[in-house]
Amino acid sequence: MSQIFKAGLVCPLDKNNVDTDQIIPKQFLTSVSRDGFAEALFYDWRYVADGVPNTDFVLNFPQYQGASILLTRANFGCGSSREHAPWALQQYGFQVIIAESFADIFFNNSVNNGMLLIQLSKTNIELLFKRCAQGPQQWQIDLASQEIMFGNNAAMGFSIDPDIKQRLLSGLDFIGSSEQLAAEISAFEAQRKARLPWLG
Repeated sequence: MSQIFKAGLVCPLDKNNVDTDQIIPKQFLTSVSRDGFAEALFYDWRYVADGVPNTDFVLNFPQYQGASILLTRANFGCGSSREHAPWALQQYGFQVIIAESFADIFFNNSVNNGMLLIQLSKTNIELLFKRCAQGPQQWQIDLASQEIMFGNNAAMGFSIDPDIKQRLLSGLDFIGSSEQLAAEISAFEAQRKARLPWLG
């Protein structure tokens, strides 16, 4: 059965190699709490002196306020492995990120925080940016059928690892997925202890 996983306004961030220090600058990493990072997202790009919004930065454009889908380009999330980066994106309101490619650690951190990251070819990313150039876009993400739906029966398919897909549809992180196997894990440990009692 088809399920609309996420739907919302798209913000086009037309940049390659956006690193985690730009996503969440290092001066905001003093807290280990998962709260309070939305205002720090892309801080050096979003603000000029004294915290005044930079009107030339896309997140500050009026037509993209409330965006929940971020469209960007290659190697998004490169740099240091700070988990604060997906926290900041998620707290700002982004639930889906579409890009040509992602840094591996950022990708895993984001998925484990319940975000959907969609990787598409350079050609398809270019097509999506052309759509955004026509005006603000409202897209729906059908995770079950693995489609980005644009309206008027237009859609673009995407690939996703089956395990990640199932975890996102179930609302589970890595720990939650492991907990579903608690009975099997307990049985294995009991058998292991019986066979190898000297291991404790």
